[in-house]
Amino acid sequence: MSLLELTEVKKIYRQGEIEVEALRGVDLTVDKGEFTTVFGPSGSGKTTLLNLIGALDKPSSGTVVINGESIGEMDKNGLAILRRYHIGFIFQSYNLIPVLTAYENVEFALKIAKGNEGEETKEKVTKILEQVGLGNMLDRRPNELSGGQKQRVAIARALVKEPKLVLADEPTANLDSKTSKEVLELMLKMNQELDTTFIFSTHDSMVMEYASRLLEIRDGQISREERRE
Repeated sequence: MSLLELTEVKKIYRQGEIEVEALRGVDLTVDKGEFTTVFGPSGSGKTTLLNLIGALDKPSSGTVVINGESIGEMDKNGLAILRRYHIGFIFQSYNLIPVLTAYENVEFALKIAKGNEGEETKEKVTKILEQVGLGNMLDRRPNELSGGQKQRVAIARALVKEPKLVLADEPTANLDSKTSKEVLELMLKMNQELDTTFIFSTHDSMVMEYASRLLEIRDGQISREERRE
């Protein structure tokens, strides 16, 4: 069953009188439960593609359909609901709330998506932080964490609400190889047990090794595709 469909998607950014065509007519279908990696050189359109899939931006032309709904036809409230309940984001820049601890950052995401669930919330948040190797750092704020530790908080925050779709922009960029492997194993387990769909953008060969589908993007277009059993 298809979770995501992009049809003739173009994205043009305007800088004064200059137009930059970041995506040039992308067609893509992603089925529920895929573990897909998008790779390509810097500036090829990977992050733009993820932003459109995640309803953080709208295409200049073409359609992006998620779960049967076109994001181009949604109002701000509809887009916010889609992002809040159904999509988990892992950003390169972490986007953590500075005044909140690691535990509170993850808890906040869960409360927004699921409401206050008391003891169940506490158990879920603690468990996911333990799974990403931060069980002893629950009370640390972002400025007390290394880059890799912040990335793990961001990963825990994306996964804790068990979204239908997780979008990860260079999720292992700040992690050592051991932690990268542990985090990818956690994501793969979630993919297999909950049928969560994952789409990564990456330069990391380890992420590519885990993927069941590889998409190469160059100059704003998907230039090559490989599926693995």
